[in-house]
Amino acid sequence: MIPAQVGQAPLDTLQSTALEALAQAESFFTTFVRPWNFYQIGIALTLFLIAHLIAQVVSPRMREWMRSREGWPTWRLRMLLVLQRRLRMIFFVILIWHVIGIMQQVTWPSRSYLLIVIAKLASAWLGIALGTRLIRNPALRSLLRYGAWIWVTIWILGLSEETVAVLDNVAIELGESRLSVWLILQGLLVLAVLVALARFVSGTSAASIRRNGNLSPSMQVLAVKFLQVSLYGAAFFVALKLVGVDFTGLAFLSGAIGVGLGFGLQKVVSNLVSGIIILLDKSVKPGDVISLNDTFGWINALGARYVSITTRDGKEYLIPNEDLITGQVVNWSHSNEFVRLDIFFGTSYGDDPHLVRRIAVEAALSVTRVLSDRPPVCHIVGFGDSSVDYILRFWISDPTGGLTNIRGNVYLALWDAFKANGISIPFPQREVRVVNETLPPMADRPSPPGDGT
Repeated sequence: MIPAQVGQAPLDTLQSTALEALAQAESFFTTFVRPWNFYQIGIALTLFLIAHLIAQVVSPRMREWMRSREGWPTWRLRMLLVLQRRLRMIFFVILIWHVIGIMQQVTWPSRSYLLIVIAKLASAWLGIALGTRLIRNPALRSLLRYGAWIWVTIWILGLSEETVAVLDNVAIELGESRLSVWLILQGLLVLAVLVALARFVSGTSAASIRRNGNLSPSMQVLAVKFLQVSLYGAAFFVALKLVGVDFTGLAFLSGAIGVGLGFGLQKVVSNLVSGIIILLDKSVKPGDVISLNDTFGWINALGARYVSITTRDGKEYLIPNEDLITGQVVNWSHSNEFVRLDIFFGTSYGDDPHLVRRIAVEAALSVTRVLSDRPPVCHIVGFGDSSVDYILRFWISDPTGGLTNIRGNVYLALWDAFKANGISIPFPQREVRVVNETLPPMADRPSPPGDGT
């Protein structure tokens, strides 16, 4: 690193460092412009073209070979697919290092200097491209890949000290702390690596937790969330510690966060706490069928802030956790899957109620989803204006299959059974009778009371 002059202003130091870096870059390009270097560039381009042609021939055959590998683990096929997509660069790296080895045996080392630089760059880029494929997050993978490519290129070209000096001189003073661009980049790099590692560990551990049959679905979700929060929190604080951030200054920040929570984040914190309570008391879990106000559906996932519910018409509702804690929730499958449904109907007074009850029970049993081990029952609930009113109760064990459709099927079975047995379903009728069919003429009618005429 180039030391800054004592007493020189930061701007002047930055300017002198940048000028020094430019001078070295100019010296590098002046040395570069030599005839033999152009020959080396031509050799590198020729090798790249040969690698491209070889990859065009090998890539389809390798893909067909991978398709024939039945029974192989998914991770192994995924690794082969990554290699298949990088065949051109793999062949280029292999060819250029072999050519360099031959040239160092038959000519002077200076005649292969530029090829060595190109080979180092290609090898580093290939290694970074293959290594970053382990990161699942596309944005994080791209950030690490391009950042590593830039830094490796600067390091191979011998400009790392000058670059560090320039980035370190661009800084701001915050009290006794000095925050430079170089320090920020270090922190971001460490944070990205630790977050990627935490994501990989949490994903692997989450898969193991979900395969554990001894844990209920709610406890599985809680364990996964706790593991993710712990790993990501540890990655954040470790990254800050590695770049030299003083944690004593976080006391003021924690106080500001507390004030913010008190004023603007009450609902957010309430939903987070409610989500933890839901996971602990196991009141709802993924797969349960619930009703909340006018929303009926089954739970897809339990989030930190909301619960995802999918209805029968395909709509997905994100219900805040607080509503599940404070509202009245009907869990159709909380302790068991059995659900009793009631439907009401009426028949005319001329039909035998004993026959009606028997036919109604048989009609309900003819529907597929109605349970026979919990047989339906039918009772008279009243004598209406135009019909004898009944209630038919039956049980199902699959509320996830829908409630409206099973009610409709039972009503349709009742209709067919009543029609086959001559039982009528009356509808309200009204009779209007005129008591005085003939009225006296208008002149002969008595005057209403209080009329002075």
